[in-house]
Amino acid sequence: MAVEVSGPMGERYDEILTERALGLIETLHRAYDGRRRELLERRAQRVAEIAAGASLGFLADTKDVRDDPEWRVAPAAPGLVDRRVEITGPTDRKMTINALNSGAKVWLADQEDANTPTWENVVGGQLNLLDAITRRIDFSTDTKSYALKPDEELATIVVRPRGWHLPEKHLLVDGKPTSGSLVDFALYLSACGQLQLDRGQGPYFYLPKMESHLEARLWNDVFVTAQEALGIPRGTIRATVLIETYPAAFEMEEILYELREHSAGLNAGRWDYMFSVIKTHRTRGKDFQLPDRNSVTMTVPFMRAYTELLVRTCHKRGAHAIGGMAAFIPSKDPAVNEVAFAKVEADKTREAGDGFDGSWVAHPGMVQTALKVFDSVLGERPNQVDKLREDVAVTAEQLLDVAATPGSITEEGLRSNVSVAVQYLAAWLDGTGAVGIFNLMEDAATAEISRSQIWQWRRNQVTLDTGVTVTTELVERIADEEIAKLGTPERYDAARALFLEVALADEYVDFLTLPAYERFS
Repeated sequence: MAVEVSGPMGERYDEILTERALGLIETLHRAYDGRRRELLERRAQRVAEIAAGASLGFLADTKDVRDDPEWRVAPAAPGLVDRRVEITGPTDRKMTINALNSGAKVWLADQEDANTPTWENVVGGQLNLLDAITRRIDFSTDTKSYALKPDEELATIVVRPRGWHLPEKHLLVDGKPTSGSLVDFALYLSACGQLQLDRGQGPYFYLPKMESHLEARLWNDVFVTAQEALGIPRGTIRATVLIETYPAAFEMEEILYELREHSAGLNAGRWDYMFSVIKTHRTRGKDFQLPDRNSVTMTVPFMRAYTELLVRTCHKRGAHAIGGMAAFIPSKDPAVNEVAFAKVEADKTREAGDGFDGSWVAHPGMVQTALKVFDSVLGERPNQVDKLREDVAVTAEQLLDVAATPGSITEEGLRSNVSVAVQYLAAWLDGTGAVGIFNLMEDAATAEISRSQIWQWRRNQVTLDTGVTVTTELVERIADEEIAKLGTPERYDAARALFLEVALADEYVDFLTLPAYERFS
């Protein structure tokens, strides 16, 4: 076998890094890594075209797919018929138990934005999933013990592997790093796929960061090959795609079409979508320049167009439409809680009213609030796929109308971007990918938006509400001032260096997790 495991073998790692799993990784790498790299290069070419004046739009050469009224995605799979509330979180042992016990219908077991891909987390997360499915999982602290509820009360597991762009340097084929996407997928499918089928469900996935239907076609081919290799019936795998990049918003129907025998719907990945809006048009001036991150709500025109189109597209094709993340987490401060719960309720009320079949929360304490809203709309129905939203007709111009977003660019917003990103990156570099900061559950998308805004503001020489222009020197000074407020500033040295490296670089770095990952052995 040509697969080399360069990471250390910890306790029970052999239960995940089996000959069957490594063989599947080798098969998928040899068959598809070349295409993966070509599609990543295609992303770079599109950004260059946009920088030169091109515009995003609905594709002319796939118009027949959009116009064909007949095709539908596969019927909803067991455990994915009712998805009214989904909880997200990393696959550490405590979160695995709490998420499955939370009362949510689905748990997005996150090996992507809420996870630092250390070797220990990559393999350890898979062990936790295996132990949860085989009911061998428990967790204890000095004061509390955690165990699973009965099977019928547990959330359905849907695993989110890393995006196509991220490598896995601890598993090599012919001496070269493999794809983090394929590794996460293959390890879970090999260890847990048949176990999930035996339980009456199946191996289900959330697919992140895709930018085109060709990337969805690649995933579909991977699914077919993997099912054949492991002797799993074709169509057993089901995948929900996060529409969290700007280009993908113009190819929603095509993405569903490519995955139709394996499709479980689309999700409105709102925070990464904002990051992608900035990233895609970062050199195009003020027309694609967003105000302070926290002032961009889901009701601004370009975000409203995106979510309404998603519901319309999904229900037209018989697919589930899943709403975005409510990042609020419970606080010990009653006043803070009152505001947070009210905002979550309002957010989910808007989504349920728009026709979404479910939505995300980031903390078990928010599950019941979201459930109450969707219960009031759905009643005994498992979803509202029959709400076709034929009143929706979104144009490319509406999706591109970022300039109509109200709000200002302020020193407070700049400081918030710096503080939150540095705090998050400090935790990420320490091995934790989901972090509570200022009463919000933050993941990598937060740091991506923050550093991208600063990169764009500095490049465009934006003037803040204080009359000061955003410069390298200003960002560095504010970083020092904000870190000083946190105490033990030496704890943030590495995070500060990484943040400034990507926020102030002359050339934009596609994903900050790439240089961050290089910092691990």
